[in-house]
Amino acid sequence: MAATRIWIKNPLAIFTANQLDAAGGLVIENGVIAEVLGAGQQPSRPCERTFDAREHVVLPGLINTHHHFYQTLTRAWAPVVNQPLFPWLKTLYPVWARLTPEKLALATKVALAELLLSGCSTAADHHYLFPGGLENAIDVQVEVVRELGMRAMLTRGSMSLGEADGGLPPQQTVQQGEVILADSQRLIGAYHERGAGAQIQIALAPCSPFSVTQEIMRASAELAGKLDVRLHTHLAETLDEEDFCLQRFGLRTVDYLDSVGWLGPRTWLAHGIHFNPDEIARLGAAGTGISHCPSSNMRLASGICPTLELAAAGAPIGLGVDGSASNDASNMILEARQALYLQRLRYGAEKITPELVLGWASQGSAQLLGRSDIGELAIGKQADLALFKLDELRFSGSHDPLSALLLCGADRADRMMIGGTWRVIDGQIEGLDLAQLIADHRQAAKQLIAG
Repeated sequence: MAATRIWIKNPLAIFTANQLDAAGGLVIENGVIAEVLGAGQQPSRPCERTFDAREHVVLPGLINTHHHFYQTLTRAWAPVVNQPLFPWLKTLYPVWARLTPEKLALATKVALAELLLSGCSTAADHHYLFPGGLENAIDVQVEVVRELGMRAMLTRGSMSLGEADGGLPPQQTVQQGEVILADSQRLIGAYHERGAGAQIQIALAPCSPFSVTQEIMRASAELAGKLDVRLHTHLAETLDEEDFCLQRFGLRTVDYLDSVGWLGPRTWLAHGIHFNPDEIARLGAAGTGISHCPSSNMRLASGICPTLELAAAGAPIGLGVDGSASNDASNMILEARQALYLQRLRYGAEKITPELVLGWASQGSAQLLGRSDIGELAIGKQADLALFKLDELRFSGSHDPLSALLLCGADRADRMMIGGTWRVIDGQIEGLDLAQLIADHRQAAKQLIAG
């Protein structure tokens, strides 16, 4: 059967992430962008379908580079609302240790559905909790990603340094190194897809300096190099973490990262707030990426990521919503808005533009995940598109459509295309009973807290 050509015609505004003139729209064929049309241009040959985008702002599908899907079950939980990171974690670990496969599936579906509705087509999840009965957590997540038709970088997280050995997590949440490595290798073999258009990819992600041993960090780096997958962890999120590294390892965070073989272009780090100028230079020279998580950093009062210094040094910058117990939303377009405002506090209004921040949320985030087939609108790239309408009261009186997305607070995509297939139409996810999902998820959240 001949491939259907779709013309996304004459958008109200379009952000390509690469300065291409695409005012005439895009032609989609075989799940990829076949033509980028300038103002007044027509497709080179007929299209079977045309979508009139004159009321839509078109973006590349946004890319979330750091999340914890399971945390949608513990949003806005009163005991941790006013806690910083370490006590927040200590209070929540025992609750999270009660996760089951069924609850994880619901939590993952809610996180992905919320992301999808916010203009996100690809998400990286950092799952590091494998209590008894949840050994196949990543397998559970794979099925949900496939059901919703999104793309995901599912990281096989780990915790191996429990309270008994000086770490932060309770013992029932940690695993032995050989178990972690064996499952990591299994997951890569079973699910990791390579090349353009990959839907599921696997990375290795020991949780943080305060929850894993140096041995599992080194072994994970070696395995990632051997099997050619990426590495992810939390680093330099808080001053408490810096103090922990100094006391336990006698090293600052970047020195620690270097000592276990992680300082390189295969690695991307969540948060990356507390770096000195020398550390920023070393991260940039190594090509190590940073996932900026502004909402979580503000909620936990962790600090502000030095994005412009990092980028100037050569470190790629992307955006992440972080876990839904410290954000507490899973909304990529709102995260871009938060990044715009938080970074303006640090650098001023002139230097932090909507285009810069949307670039972090698309092309920059794709670079963090090691992908060159997504994150921008150009010929040969995957047809992952987020389309927003500006017809709500909040947008009335706005003049620049692209700026209005962030300045007026867009929070929901009208349409989402992933790989040339519409996944969201008129603000609704195709094939998903959202009301039933919410009801089931709320019940699961109550049960998890109740124990």
